[in-house]
Amino acid sequence: MGRTSRKKHSTLANRAIVASAALILGGGGLVAVNVYASAGESGTGSPPGQAQAAARQMSTIDCPDAGTALPDVPEQARPEVDRELAAMDTQITDAYRQFADRREQISRDPGLAQNAVLGPLQSKRTASLDRIGIAVERVAGDRPQGLDGLAGCSLRADDEDGGGSGGQGDGRNGGQGPGEGADQGQDGGQDGGDDQGEDQGQQGNGPEASDFVDIESVQPNVDRPRLRRGASRGTFTTSCGRNENGKFNPDNVIAAPGVSNGAHHMHDYVGNQATDAFAGDDDLAAGETTCRNRGDRSTYYWPVLRLQNGQDEDDVAADGGGKDQNTGEIQTPSQVTLKFVGSPAGKVTAMPRFLRIITGDAKSLTNGDANANASWSCTGFENRQLKDKYPICPEGSQVVRSFAFQSCWDGRNTDSANHRTHVAFAQDDGRCPSGFRAIPQLVQRIVYDVPPGPGFAVDSFPEQLHKPITDHGDFINVFDDRLMKKVVSCINGARKCR
Repeated sequence: MGRTSRKKHSTLANRAIVASAALILGGGGLVAVNVYASAGESGTGSPPGQAQAAARQMSTIDCPDAGTALPDVPEQARPEVDRELAAMDTQITDAYRQFADRREQISRDPGLAQNAVLGPLQSKRTASLDRIGIAVERVAGDRPQGLDGLAGCSLRADDEDGGGSGGQGDGRNGGQGPGEGADQGQDGGQDGGDDQGEDQGQQGNGPEASDFVDIESVQPNVDRPRLRRGASRGTFTTSCGRNENGKFNPDNVIAAPGVSNGAHHMHDYVGNQATDAFAGDDDLAAGETTCRNRGDRSTYYWPVLRLQNGQDEDDVAADGGGKDQNTGEIQTPSQVTLKFVGSPAGKVTAMPRFLRIITGDAKSLTNGDANANASWSCTGFENRQLKDKYPICPEGSQVVRSFAFQSCWDGRNTDSANHRTHVAFAQDDGRCPSGFRAIPQLVQRIVYDVPPGPGFAVDSFPEQLHKPITDHGDFINVFDDRLMKKVVSCINGARKCR
């Protein structure tokens, strides 16, 4: 996909506030319908305060999460189940568009939401769940219990944000966790963001001023595990570029294989250039790579970061871009570091080829923060990490987003039905849980030179409102055997290798 020309320090444009909706994709969750109207929007004469009051009177839809309700899916049924779960994502995105298109009518007649949008959505969910049941029954002989109960969505007053947006997570990324520093970061996000409120403007579906915090108001909060005797202290760094060639797509070959626009947001890709929704292991093994070491054909991808500056990209009318409420000028990172590190408790073993790992949760706003694992900071302040706020960096400092991937493997599977249970994070003492073994841990550090202050955000599913806690990263290991042996040898031998 082509890209518009870059303007490093674009002036933030005033943006009209349009409809916003919080809708869960992946088959369930909380759907908050917020109907905002700007003073300059045709057909409405309400001041912003009245429009926002009307929004708060709207309803939230509580839908069961089909993805988490199906933890054990037979291997042979997974392709069809994955396709149906992705179809349910698309159904919710379509419902989001219906809400946005009818925002004025719904603000006057909330019953229209049920009759014209939510009722048809439930019918589509019922059909998808029925197909999931047939697929599993065909392989396992028994239909999963309780599928029928996952289709219905209940209405309630819109008095909660869906959970998850305020949490600091469990400290898996760089030892960060809740505590004094995290609390001050949250307080600072409220105060620092409000100062910027009107200048920033609010995108129709996020982010908003309170999503930002002055990094200088956050106390140091990084606490890394102590290295034990026998720890693997080496590192291996692979250089794969910064996506200078502009490889983007809104697919997710791990979570939604075989489904175009399975992510509903745009990804940056480095490494394997064959990666899209339809790439199998053979395609990846034969794919070209941007990595300097040709033995690394792995794929590394994450949501793009955009300036909310009123500048359109070429994807403004495309899936994953404007069609999914992701607009603004895509930023090429100024630096990308992909480093594999060891275990603080012992030696590591080779990770299997084609191992798939997702870290973080693209739906944390509605799923809760249990799997949130990205963190945000600024150069010169990286002992201060944020999970649920974007940083406002001082002049001369750049924005940093970091991902520390799961470092323990079950020794058998390269993937799992929920794409999580075959890998795990180390425990607080650095050891792997029972039944898991330590593998090289991928640590990603992505740096951006963006204008100081609020005005940027990661791409997200429409209902996730571009919240920083929804950030996530994906990795498929396509190291050849020789290079993987070198990675393990360097890490276990306390060497720094490239």
